[in-house]
Amino acid sequence: MTAEPGAGPLRVLALFRRYVMHAVVTAAVVVAPGCAHRPMPLYEAERAVADYIDSGMYLRDVEAVVAEARIHIATRAESGAKNLAVVLDIDETALSNWPAYKLNNYSRILHGPCDLHDGPCGIFAYQALGVSPGIEPTLELVRAANRLGLKVYFLSGRSERMRATTARNLREAGFRFDGLILHPDGEAKLTSAARFKAAERARLAAGGLRIVLCMGDQLSDLTGGHCERAFKLPNPVYYLP
Repeated sequence: MTAEPGAGPLRVLALFRRYVMHAVVTAAVVVAPGCAHRPMPLYEAERAVADYIDSGMYLRDVEAVVAEARIHIATRAESGAKNLAVVLDIDETALSNWPAYKLNNYSRILHGPCDLHDGPCGIFAYQALGVSPGIEPTLELVRAANRLGLKVYFLSGRSERMRATTARNLREAGFRFDGLILHPDGEAKLTSAARFKAAERARLAAGGLRIVLCMGDQLSDLTGGHCERAFKLPNPVYYLP
């Protein structure tokens, strides 16, 4: 099976460029005197991200993509095909880390403790707390897949040592799923996210599943095939190869 991104991913990528990439790129550009554009200070780039999320525009863009995804799985379920499955990323796809990023002014601080009141908040420490809120449109997509009889698999770059916490966080957020695939401990720097996830989708397909949909907030969640349709959610904060 080959990935076939729909209109949803293209629309989201356009919005991503419009509201975020301009801010992030121009924040690092030195503009010569007399040029029409000026460099954007980092605090303005951070404010652009905060405005995009806090205004509700981010959630509306997520809803637009997921609405297309729901139509697709309903259509595939009506076909009567067997062993249909969806494969979803976790962070910023099913569970949100925006509360932690907001404490860091939307900087990506991976390591260190997480102070939930005043910050800073290390993202790994935050994830280990198991308090990431569910992303409601994705939850509704999974519930639709459950009702339609599709298998649901979560495929994440989170470390295997976070399995118990991650599974509990997903269930407490309302997700019902058939499998949870995490990155083997100690291999985070040896395999790119794209290669790891493509290999795991290939393994699921070899086991007899027909992956009719995969969804994530990174292009690396979706590339490499073994997925009929790929749906890209917006992520205005970080990029993972």
